[in-house]
Amino acid sequence: MNQKLSSTLTPLGEFALISRIAARVAPHESVITGIGDDAAVTALTAGMRLLTSTDMLLEDVHFRRAWHDPYTLGRKSLAVSVSDIAAMGGIPRWALLSVAIPSDIPLDFIDDFMRGFLELASENNVTLIGGDTCSSRSGVTISGTIMGEQYPDLIVCRSGAKPDDDIWVTGTLGDAALSLSLLENGASASYPLLSRLLDPTPRVSVALALAEAGLATAMIDVSDGILADFGHIAELSGVGGTIRSADLPLSDIFCSLTAYPSDISCRLALSGGEDYELCFTAGGSNREKIVACANKCGVAVTRIGIVTNYSGVTVLNLDGTPFTALADGFNHFT
Repeated sequence: MNQKLSSTLTPLGEFALISRIAARVAPHESVITGIGDDAAVTALTAGMRLLTSTDMLLEDVHFRRAWHDPYTLGRKSLAVSVSDIAAMGGIPRWALLSVAIPSDIPLDFIDDFMRGFLELASENNVTLIGGDTCSSRSGVTISGTIMGEQYPDLIVCRSGAKPDDDIWVTGTLGDAALSLSLLENGASASYPLLSRLLDPTPRVSVALALAEAGLATAMIDVSDGILADFGHIAELSGVGGTIRSADLPLSDIFCSLTAYPSDISCRLALSGGEDYELCFTAGGSNREKIVACANKCGVAVTRIGIVTNYSGVTVLNLDGTPFTALADGFNHFT
């Protein structure tokens, strides 16, 4: 039977769906037993430690099918998890994918979703080694688990920031939050800026370079907004920080659409989230090395503030006065 003739999941069934997915997964030398057994068996590189993170994406909470085509949704479903491994200075290796799917979802949706997921996996040398599938009566639910590895002395945690360290960020901020606002106001999903929200790029290469060079003292990915995410570093490191709004890296299109400088542009850049850039801290003597390291990876980095020895995170306006944020960042339960 040509399974392409089946328009939905119902005629196919769960196990045929799993086989359909498994057939597209390339083998990898680190995977001893992959999809099809009760558990996967993988081999860690000698001397390395296992890093594990998990993320959920719920329809109408994290994405809308009207905005996210299945291909980019598949890419983002893995990218958000790969970004977590990158933020630890880790090497992403293996992924588990569990999906709850309404039975009337077209098979083409699943095929395109897996094409995006597996392409992002291939770009980051990640192998899908298992997961689960079930039916859903309330939209699509995606649960991804990512595993990576790294030598113990190269792992970068949130707890290593020190007073007088610089605060850095990769790329630009606020584009994803602005994209969400544009979509909510009727913009077409083909608008160029929207890829920053719909198809983010995890910063694996620069994170690994910073870790291997021993330059970052603490690091986190920017998923909930730079203000909230640096706040996590500050809390776990027992420090505070000052962020200069004038130094926030903003794209030209972001500035033109938000009439920068304005309160709305600062709020989007500080608290919008979902940019999946890296925020990290580093000693002031390493500034030139950090820029050179990032340049080799083709990623821009910007110093946006300084770590302080007193608690709390302060944002300064262009004129040096304190900026008052309406919210630190995204929180599911507020």
